[in-house]
Amino acid sequence: MGFRLWDPLSHAGQETKMSYHPHSSHMYPMTLQSIPYPAASIYHPHNNHWPSASLQPSQLPPLELAAATTTKIGNGYRLISIEESPNGGLVGHLQVKQKNHIYGPDIPHLQLYVKHETENRLRVHITDAEKQRWEVPYNLLPREQPPSLKQTIGRSRKNPITASEYAGSELIFSYTTDPFGFAVKRRSDSQTLFNSSSDQSDPYGEMVFKDQYLEISTTLPSDASLYGLGENTQPHGIKLYPNDPYTLYTTDVSAINLNTDLYGSHPVYMDLRNVGGEAYAHAVLLLNSNGMDVFYRGSSLTYKVIGGVFDFYFFSGPTPLAVVDQYTAFIGRPAPMPYWALGFHQCRWGYHNLSVVEDVVENYRKAKIPLDVIWNDDDHMDGHKDFTLNPKNYPRPKLLAFLEKIHSQGMKYIVIIDPGIGVNSTYGVYQRGLANDAFIKYEGKPYLAQVWPGAVNFPDFLNPKTVEWWGDEIRRFHELVPVDGLWIDMNEASNFCSGLCTIPEGKICPNGTGPGWICCLDCKNITKTRWDDPPYKINASGLEVPVGYKTIATSAYHYNGVLEYDAHSLYGFSQSIATHKALLGLEGKRPFILSRSTFVGSGHYAAHWTGDNQGTWENLKYSISTMLNFGLFGVPMVGSDICGFYPQPTEELCNRWIELGAFYPFSRDHANYYSPRQELYQWETVAKSARNALGMRYKLLPYLYTLNYEAHINGAPIARPLFFSFPNFTKGYGLSTQFLLGSSLMVSPVLEQGKSEVKALFPPGTWYSLFDMTQAIVSKEGHYLSLDAPLHVINVHLYQNTIIPMQQGGMISKEARMTPFSLIVTFPMGATKGEAKGKLFLDDDELPEMKLGNGYSTYIEFYATVSQGMVKVWSEVQEGKFALEKGWIIEKVTVLGLKGIGGAFAMEVDGNQVVDTSNVEFSATEHKYTEKLEEGGDKRKNVMVDIKGLELPLGKKFAMSWKMGIKG
Repeated sequence: MGFRLWDPLSHAGQETKMSYHPHSSHMYPMTLQSIPYPAASIYHPHNNHWPSASLQPSQLPPLELAAATTTKIGNGYRLISIEESPNGGLVGHLQVKQKNHIYGPDIPHLQLYVKHETENRLRVHITDAEKQRWEVPYNLLPREQPPSLKQTIGRSRKNPITASEYAGSELIFSYTTDPFGFAVKRRSDSQTLFNSSSDQSDPYGEMVFKDQYLEISTTLPSDASLYGLGENTQPHGIKLYPNDPYTLYTTDVSAINLNTDLYGSHPVYMDLRNVGGEAYAHAVLLLNSNGMDVFYRGSSLTYKVIGGVFDFYFFSGPTPLAVVDQYTAFIGRPAPMPYWALGFHQCRWGYHNLSVVEDVVENYRKAKIPLDVIWNDDDHMDGHKDFTLNPKNYPRPKLLAFLEKIHSQGMKYIVIIDPGIGVNSTYGVYQRGLANDAFIKYEGKPYLAQVWPGAVNFPDFLNPKTVEWWGDEIRRFHELVPVDGLWIDMNEASNFCSGLCTIPEGKICPNGTGPGWICCLDCKNITKTRWDDPPYKINASGLEVPVGYKTIATSAYHYNGVLEYDAHSLYGFSQSIATHKALLGLEGKRPFILSRSTFVGSGHYAAHWTGDNQGTWENLKYSISTMLNFGLFGVPMVGSDICGFYPQPTEELCNRWIELGAFYPFSRDHANYYSPRQELYQWETVAKSARNALGMRYKLLPYLYTLNYEAHINGAPIARPLFFSFPNFTKGYGLSTQFLLGSSLMVSPVLEQGKSEVKALFPPGTWYSLFDMTQAIVSKEGHYLSLDAPLHVINVHLYQNTIIPMQQGGMISKEARMTPFSLIVTFPMGATKGEAKGKLFLDDDELPEMKLGNGYSTYIEFYATVSQGMVKVWSEVQEGKFALEKGWIIEKVTVLGLKGIGGAFAMEVDGNQVVDTSNVEFSATEHKYTEKLEEGGDKRKNVMVDIKGLELPLGKKFAMSWKMGIKG
């Protein structure tokens, strides 16, 4: 089914016809790009229509954005006292200098609290000194409480000097008193990381603190590269682009909309600077869940927030990896993923009955394409109601028999759960929710909205009783259907209506004939409160639509009277926490949750996919930036719908998409109800590309699983921008068409139609092709190179000085996991001296915790050196018992970049010499060079050495060595 939409991806003013319904998501049934911000009298939520929606962009009234970026609102505050707090921080009191009423009255007195919380984390907290204000709940995101507010405002307890410093071991806080401003410096290099003071020539003014409008700015070096401030689809790539809009407010807007606030809110940015050839990174988090606009001008950044407090956290770095380590140490380490979650997933909205699902699984098997997890969108439900089964299309006895069959093979099954609970007197989930007072309220009654089941109420996950009820419903459903994980969608929260609604009398809503996302409740606009119509309009949905548009009314309230206005962007986060708790309580297994809406800390509980994308080449490209952003946000398990959610991709695009998607941390094909089928076996060429790319992914599973462990231990993203490993290589700072898996594996996909080669950037060093390890690229200063990339080829390269563990692959991770291991060791080409390192983590992936010391895990570090004509490869093993019990062995070691091969082979296991090495085979293959850019050096004699026939127990330390002799 289609409707006329002005496509934001097409040329201005053109119309395109999109056959779309969102599933999992919904894009508005009119073009977002053609809705001006309306007066309250124009907007009619009861018929879901904006009369002005037919205007073309050239006719639109100008937005207020330009004025909002330059107007100076206030004259700031004066610091009137400051003293040490009992916990070792500073507490100060600020007084407004000159009040005005732009966006409401200024709050006259503020409390400043500053604390060096760790060696590399500084907190600056500013709030109303006289009464409590909304903050991100301390039970949702655990952290230190600031000192309680003083009952009396001290006016001159101390007479502060005009400038002072408060130094920690790595960060230094300094302030000026009148007007109050503060700066944060890094001690080791004296760089100013943040400076809120302004002067007349700046395009921004002094700090503003009103009830519904907070503003603060910082100066920036013009050459700083910034990343983060999401979730949005960034057409210019991963680097923040000056004067692009950055609005943070969780919204169900399709990810095809560029530069728009999407499903998540992550008010954090990383700042990467190159000073004198050395890279330095730090991050700034404004922990605030209210809607905000962030204006990045290149030389400055300004926050305009519609509530809450200033709660800044500064992370000193100085490397990108250190920044993410420090950030996730604060917000919560990424959740450990079960091993199977790193396999390939297949989903579709529109698997109408169980036999279709069974056919999909069988067709993957016949096509010899790996598959670990089969998903159901809401097709399995009875009338779109959560925690139910359609008795006709998904009869329970047949579904249980199907699950028993796939579970016995090691496959998994996941279904969707939306937060909206259908208002239905015969529906037990709803009745029990009512009995537990589990829903968000409006004027004393559960707030009424419409999503897929029709009229719904929304659970209030800030209420402890709701969390218990939700957990009980998940337990009941798991007894009905033993699912292996849950997919929580529509949790921004999405609502097909706006305003205050009632169920219409005398008509069925929805009636089942038209699109389910058209509002059919009787609704009226709510404009009577300052929450529904705040004085400052954030650029919601890229168009300054009202903040309650297509979501829960912002004057609705949660447990303890918390306003939706304040808690809105936390909805998906709070649902992830409740769902995680429920799954953990079921069987004590490691939970798998996929959530659309996210906030600071969501990665501690859930994975994420990037929402409703299009089957277009542009969307293929955008997926890389979004994936890399979520690694920075502490959500490393992320990916986009492979081949696009809608409309149907071309065959060529789907080839290229599975080649890239096979290397997303979360790899899933998913399509829309109204699109033709696009499983990977639907085209023989795509099946071939899938076998090739997914075949390599399944060989790399031990490497990916180890990256999952590293993410859980220190926050390291699984997929990373190149600057993480090459921070001094400035050419890579904006690179958004390639990425790294871990520190050393570079993926360079084809992202353009009709291309059979790809232009890839190679940082300095030696790179080996993963699909043909005899192929090498030696890049001296870092350059672009055109690589062959026929339809079925994805270029993946492994960097020097690395050891990665691989296995033999298979059709399912359970089988692939039991195959023999091989190690790939890379040295710089022709090195006479060098060292390489790698690691491997193995465990019982059903256990909730991913750690050493429980008797069900093994951790191995691998080392290799070449020196004085000798090559050595060895391992160090921690807790080898688990690996030994599994019977895993290393059967092959491949060493790249050596100058020939000699003799004197020796091997030992657990310190004991292996006398009989008659089964061990050595072979050497000469390296070939992909490029001819680098002159000099004798390349002919550099070889790849394979050592086969090994039977090294993985749980025991080993060592091997041989002479490197050179053959003429």
